Amino acid sequence: MSLWDRRDNYLFFEDFLNSWYSVTTEVDCTNARRAACAGGRSFFLHYLYAVLRAANEVDALRYRTDNEGRVVFHDQVDIITPVAVPGRTFFTVRLPYREDFGLFHDEGRELISRIPADGDPYGAEKRLMAQGDYDVVHLSAVPDMYFTSITYTVAQAGRGCNYPLMTAGRAVEREGRLLMPLSVYVNHAFVDGAHLSDFFRRVGEHLEAFG
Repeated sequence: MSLWDRRDNYLFFEDFLNSWYSVTTEVDCTNARRAACAGGRSFFLHYLYAVLRAANEVDALRYRTDNEGRVVFHDQVDIITPVAVPGRTFFTVRLPYREDFGLFHDEGRELISRIPADGDPYGAEKRLMAQGDYDVVHLSAVPDMYFTSITYTVAQAGRGCNYPLMTAGRAVEREGRLLMPLSVYVNHAFVDGAHLSDFFRRVGEHLEAFG
């Protein structure tokens, strides 16, 4: 900690009642949707990949505080996401990060196809709680709803969450481009606006690279 360049920022926010904040913007997913349709692949997995790759490229999004209050930095993070289950509500799946999109897509599709009909919808989160540290980011998809802002739940007083939360909404067409709302909820002790600007820029670049 004594050598960490963000030590003073972290200590400043450490005793805040809530140091977490959310930002919502739009990302251009035109090329990603087109590529998904042309290749018979999942558009959902296209934008999950873009988000997860960007999160792994921005160091600030891989800092965490463990259950003992220690600052942890992960070399790599995966993504967990709720997937709708017929006859139930949803099941949260953990998808490992793969820099190669083809590997990520095929592995993700396989994991989603093997969701148990009677599984615990919060099993992935409970395993992370038992682990005591959260080497993931979380994204919820609400493809039927467009939004311009969002708030997030707070499980513990004075502690917003243990890892970045994201929400992706319904993509809308505007001036010939397909734009999707994307919200992210982060801890200001680790993440500044400049980091989020970099993150959203990278998400956009990875979505456009599918074209």
